[in-house]
Amino acid sequence: MPKLVRLISLLVACSFWSLPYKAHAQALIPHTLQLDTAKLEQQGLSLAQEAAQLAQFQQMEMALPRAKLASQLAPKNDKVWFLLGGLYLQNKQLDTAIAALNKAQSLNPKNADVQFALGSANFQQQKYQAAAEYYQAGLKLKPNDSEGLFDLGNAYYKLSRFPEAIAQYNKAIAADKKFWPAINNVGLINYEQGNIPGAIKQWQTAVALEKQAAEPLLALAVALYTKGDRASGLAMGEAAMRIDERYGDLTFLKENLWGDRLIADTKKFLELPRIQAARQPKQTPSVNRQPQ
Repeated sequence: MPKLVRLISLLVACSFWSLPYKAHAQALIPHTLQLDTAKLEQQGLSLAQEAAQLAQFQQMEMALPRAKLASQLAPKNDKVWFLLGGLYLQNKQLDTAIAALNKAQSLNPKNADVQFALGSANFQQQKYQAAAEYYQAGLKLKPNDSEGLFDLGNAYYKLSRFPEAIAQYNKAIAADKKFWPAINNVGLINYEQGNIPGAIKQWQTAVALEKQAAEPLLALAVALYTKGDRASGLAMGEAAMRIDERYGDLTFLKENLWGDRLIADTKKFLELPRIQAARQPKQTPSVNRQPQ
């Protein structure tokens, strides 16, 4: 489970909640030759706050124009550029996101969240070494950031540096005992290395921490079924499909760092009749109507 964007919409929203807010800030600048720089900057910050709040509710089409204008009105504010970069990142406009995030970094090199966001952007561009370096830079500023540790583990995973990936996942777990995605990913590596009992233990722990997490539940179902515990595997697989049907898509699983061994076993599992039936969309009963 990569969790690539690190909840950018919530992160950038929180960055602006402490700013003074003026309701319905003017988006249009009054026509005057003597512009008040301080007032323009305040308008920019108010627009940035609006954009952050809109982003929280995934209203990107409304958030992005406000953030762009905010960056023009408050060009020396690193949080505004971080917001803009985060919105572009959410929108998968990666090159534009990196440009905005680099601007934020130049204004405030000590902002760890900017480093993490740059790592996410490079990860999505499959530049895993660069991503790892940005995550490392962020962790120098925030050493116990569980998501940053997790992200660095994912970068190491993609670089096939598996012992280092596990070390970072374990650090993330030490920082947050309930951080089940890191526990899940240790299981993914264990499975690929043939340590099936170790993988099962990790996924059992993850499911115990978050019963509505489809990923470790499906992985556990596949492992148990393949091992011979078919009844438990099928029941868990059906439950996982009810929670999140995306995990029935092998491409989606590969994007979430599932390796070749687990993918091969999952492909067979998803073809089972009971799992196929669980993946079918629920039919809404039709109402018989009398002819007029």
